[in-house]
Amino acid sequence: MGLVGGLGLTLPEFLKLEAQGAQKSYESKEGVAKAVIHIFLPGGMSAQESFDPKPYAPIEYRGPLGSIGTAIEGIRFSEKFAETAKIADRIAVIRSLSHGEAAHERGVHNMFTGYRPSPAVSYPSFGSIVSHELGVRKSLPPYVCIPGQPNAFAGSGYLSSAYGPFSLGSDPAAGDFSVRDLSLPEGVTPERFDRRKKMLNVVDDHFRTLESADSLDAMDSFYQRAYSLISSEEARVAFDIGAEPNEMRDAYGRNEAGQRMLMARRLVESGVRFVSLSYGGWDHHGDIRGAISGAVPNLDKAYAQLIIDLEQRGMLASTLVMLTTEFGRTPKINKDGGRDHWPRVFSVVLAGGGIRSGIVHGASDSTGSGPDRDAVSVEDFATTIYDRIGIVADKELMAPGDRPIEIVKGGQVINELLA
Repeated sequence: MGLVGGLGLTLPEFLKLEAQGAQKSYESKEGVAKAVIHIFLPGGMSAQESFDPKPYAPIEYRGPLGSIGTAIEGIRFSEKFAETAKIADRIAVIRSLSHGEAAHERGVHNMFTGYRPSPAVSYPSFGSIVSHELGVRKSLPPYVCIPGQPNAFAGSGYLSSAYGPFSLGSDPAAGDFSVRDLSLPEGVTPERFDRRKKMLNVVDDHFRTLESADSLDAMDSFYQRAYSLISSEEARVAFDIGAEPNEMRDAYGRNEAGQRMLMARRLVESGVRFVSLSYGGWDHHGDIRGAISGAVPNLDKAYAQLIIDLEQRGMLASTLVMLTTEFGRTPKINKDGGRDHWPRVFSVVLAGGGIRSGIVHGASDSTGSGPDRDAVSVEDFATTIYDRIGIVADKELMAPGDRPIEIVKGGQVINELLA
């Protein structure tokens, strides 16, 4: 047992899904979307400098950047989103999302769980709910974070840690990229690994003759899942970004945004149900012109290429792509040339997976101070996402203490967004 521990089998807790499989069988659920890619922009991206510019507002509200036309007639994006503007007819922009949390941690919590933070309950993330409700597919982790779990609220909350994310452990854009736990430690050959596995089986058999316990069965099952993943050719292929043609890697961009999104496409194509990736820092309290000009081009190119790539592979209709952030930025430019936290109204983008394309839902007012039409709550947003992947949002799950809690409380499906 000690020898096997020395192998460093530190696979995330999702492997325990199989160990607990004797106690639970997954129902067959069918949603429009078979997989989700969640692109999260931490810090709070400005709507005015992205998907809801205010070209006719006074300069102190309009900001320092211009706007451009898009593939949707009459709709304009920030000038820095030139590539996304070209594929706007494949996406849906929500310009009226709103919540009341102006602190980073609380805004992040909203956008990863669909709940306002509570001191009494730790809520599970979208990815963990998907993992819990839909389970493993093709021996791959149901929930993967690129390059790692981005925040405390991307985890399993009150659910078992078995439903937490599998984290890559390094960035796909790195030249020496490799996925943690998918290769044997240095000096351990496949033959030696197999011998160690057999040694563990001998020890396990001995314990079984002494006592019968669920925990022993669970640990055995946990290790079997670990062995399965390490020896799985399918898993290695899914995570091998080097197998992509150079032309495709260049099309996404040889940078963090590009390679993370390319890896996300590879994973959902292989069978991962929910991929969460983060990119950049968007807390632009000062010099928003310079900050946006530096951060957006790689994001813009990679995002547009992801949508095109999914479409060309026939995957866009069954893959829901969410581009979200914590909250918006203040309507008026501050004294440092930036914008401060503003949760009253901001923009997010959806594409594929049963979402209508080429539309803008809702509107902010003329200065971007608040929703002007069709305000969308976080609960409505989350309920709509779950609807598209075949999960009933008001289903009750059991929190510690046998306390039933709805996956999302009080949200409504936004029918205008549905294809």
